[in-house]
Amino acid sequence: MITITIKGISKEAHRELKRRAVTHGRSLNTEAIAVLESSVRSTPVDVEGVIARARAARATMKFVAKDSEIRRFKREGRA
Repeated sequence: MITITIKGISKEAHRELKRRAVTHGRSLNTEAIAVLESSVRSTPVDVEGVIARARAARATMKFVAKDSEIRRFKREGRA
């Protein structure tokens, strides 16, 4: 097992890490390990795939809002 020391972490990051640890029922150390491991093992996003799926979903919609309608929806708090 390898041990590392993290120096200089901000109070906000430490507080958030502790909050996450409590939420997940883990120790602070175990939560830090989980966060680090998920970060280095994350898979890159297939941007073109996401765009293609969004376009395919949009093509199936019966209602397509125009830019002016979207701006109006935002003004009305409907966004």
